Amino acid sequence: MDIISVFACNIKKYRKIKGFSQEKLACKSGLHRTYISAIERQKRSIALDNVQKIADALEVDTYVLFIPEYENTKQTGGK
Repeated sequence: MDIISVFACNIKKYRKIKGFSQEKLACKSGLHRTYISAIERQKRSIALDNVQKIADALEVDTYVLFIPEYENTKQTGGK
């Protein structure tokens, strides 16, 4: 899995865990809903400052957005 796919999957996963719609995540991060959608669909590249805005809105450490799902599972003991 490439880094863009990993990032897109993690954005969607953590957004859903928080119970956020794309619109709510966009509002909390100061970005546009269509931009969030394009990121999740792997249609847009993203600047590092926007990565930080999304991580802050999701209340996660920035680096976890770049960890593949199987690595997240190993780190949490399979939970």
